[in-house]
Amino acid sequence: MRIVGFESNNSARLGIVDGDNVIDLQIADANLSGDLGEVLRRINGDLKPLAALAKNAPSSARRSLAGLKFALPVARPGKIICLGLNYLDHVKEGPQRDNIPKYPSIFFRVLTSMVPHLQPIVRPKESIQLDYEAEMVAIVGKRAKHLTLANAVDCIAGYSCANEGSVREFQRHTTQWGMGKNFDRTGGFGPWMVTADEVPAGGKGLKIASRLNGKPMQSDNTDNMMFPLAETLVYLTKGITLEPGDVILTGTPSGVGHARKPEPVWMKAGDTCEIEIEGIGVLRNSIEDEK
Repeated sequence: MRIVGFESNNSARLGIVDGDNVIDLQIADANLSGDLGEVLRRINGDLKPLAALAKNAPSSARRSLAGLKFALPVARPGKIICLGLNYLDHVKEGPQRDNIPKYPSIFFRVLTSMVPHLQPIVRPKESIQLDYEAEMVAIVGKRAKHLTLANAVDCIAGYSCANEGSVREFQRHTTQWGMGKNFDRTGGFGPWMVTADEVPAGGKGLKIASRLNGKPMQSDNTDNMMFPLAETLVYLTKGITLEPGDVILTGTPSGVGHARKPEPVWMKAGDTCEIEIEGIGVLRNSIEDEK
């Protein structure tokens, strides 16, 4: 099941993708929140009620997927947790090549740094070094703390795609990456959430790729994560309580722009960047300059 956030009449809505159509769940239930995180909290991660709503929705609830104004899959995530340095070849192509991490490298993004599918990513005035990063996203469905490898991925409601855009110049001003990862509207997230039952456990074994103006830039497989999702969830929940609607970006493979030879490749105005993950979908964003 693909659950999509979208906007209509200036309100946030949720839908179920059915072929070339979307079933508007608010038409089936006017009291349903348009924020997937809030819905997940109310139903404790059990998505069967949403499937039932879609099944019983009136014909008037169907609208064309074409022309839909996509919103973020989770409108207001409580936390956006990110992993860095999670594919060995990516570590080797960067400044940490001689410092292979022993533990997951955790940082955070703010909501204002992310845009939905088909909305433009913005290259800031302050730097041309806007880099692309293909990443698989896990969306938390149930409250979780002190997970084990045996139960870790049970808390995941589904998966999505991200372009974890990074302003490299600012990322490397200090040892803390936060500034370079949080410029307004520099990352993409979408197009929807694919429920966990349609993806291998932990999102393992999926092809992951990025394309810039149609040219392949990254190509790898989620099997090659140094810290797979289950291990990452165990590590995180030693200290952080995960809540429904929290979003976890799981790191990017090699082939990013700063490491391209003979010179770096940065996203610029007029470009289109696509992130594709097998079984999940294609996230597409144009690039424009900050006004």
